[in-house]
Amino acid sequence: MSHQAPGGGAGVTAVVVTYEPQVEVTGPLLTALAEQCGAVVVVDNGSAPERLDALRAECDRVGAELLALPVNQGIAAAQNLGIARAAGAEHVLLMDQDSLPAPDMVDRLVAAVHAAVAEGHAVGAVGPVSADTRSTTEQMVYVSRRWGPRRATAQELAAERVETAFLLASGCLVPAPVLEHVGLMNEAWFIDHVDLEWGLRARRAGYTLYAVPGAHLDHSLGDRLTKLPGRAQEVHVHSPVRTYYLARNTVLLIRSGLLGGRWSVGYVVWLAKYVAFNALLAAPRRERVRRMAQGLRDGLLGRTGPAPR
Repeated sequence: MSHQAPGGGAGVTAVVVTYEPQVEVTGPLLTALAEQCGAVVVVDNGSAPERLDALRAECDRVGAELLALPVNQGIAAAQNLGIARAAGAEHVLLMDQDSLPAPDMVDRLVAAVHAAVAEGHAVGAVGPVSADTRSTTEQMVYVSRRWGPRRATAQELAAERVETAFLLASGCLVPAPVLEHVGLMNEAWFIDHVDLEWGLRARRAGYTLYAVPGAHLDHSLGDRLTKLPGRAQEVHVHSPVRTYYLARNTVLLIRSGLLGGRWSVGYVVWLAKYVAFNALLAAPRRERVRRMAQGLRDGLLGRTGPAPR
């Protein structure tokens, strides 16, 4: 691509995965990435023709490459296709369609990688502080705690860099050699916990993951947010089919060997709470129960790929 970003982003290729994108959201994202990165690759996961036509027009406008898949192959497969198209880049920046980076986000992430490497750290990836614009609670940075990943405190986020348990995929900047060493995203899991699973693999390979509080990203997680009595943080509510993937992939994660004993217990407890919330408090409850039962069964049986009907 001819576009070259100023500053540290010239060696960065952004990989954006889309599915039925809304052009009023994705258009500003592509504009921001084209201004900050050396190249932008958009992988569309089988969107309807009218959505795809609008997306193609936006890609043409900013000079992004569009890979249009005929069917939804899952976020991990789409990310891997985009990563393959980024051959030759120094870094790959993964992005979701519903995110918007601050104007200096990419430069700050690249600078953080260089600073950490200069200090002798093996950097697996860096990410921004992601904030859900619909939320009034903490930003989405997850650090290691006794029973698993938990939100970082305000005191931790006052540092120049924060070592994390994993990084959300959207806004995650990965040096190209790390992808060669750790491997690509786990396509068998399709969607959900894909970023967590990759981050655990990277940490097992000896890399450190960092959040960069000076880098900012607006990001929407889940279909909607809701408040529960006695709980400060809002709960992210996903569609019924996503409850299948979250239930299944949590079981697969627990069985993967990537978690220690305490973290495995922590995720069992989280899964029990997740199932209870969706079965009792989130409509349509019957469909959610059916989907989660499928997910729990398939996780125990080791089944992967797209969700059954």
